[in-house]
Amino acid sequence: MVSRVRLSLRYFEEARGVPGLDVRLHGATLYASIVRSDEPVLVNTHVHGSPAAQSPVLHLRRVPGGRVVDHYLTSFDRVWASARAALVTPAGG
Repeated sequence: MVSRVRLSLRYFEEARGVPGLDVRLHGATLYASIVRSDEPVLVNTHVHGSPAAQSPVLHLRRVPGGRVVDHYLTSFDRVWASARAALVTPAGG
């Protein structure tokens, strides 16, 4: 897992300094990967015994009276609040 995190951070290195981009690290155990910008929300559910690439991605959008998007975003916000800013190490560093 550590090597995957490092690889992901290298991808973001090219975007360093882009206004509004914030990459953080956390140690929480997650049961879904949540990708958000403004709307919609993408949720990659983790299925036991299967890699994320073979697990379903839910494409969620708000509907009047719906609570599912807010449920996932509240979870995201809890983890985000406890995360720390990522320190990207240049390749070879």
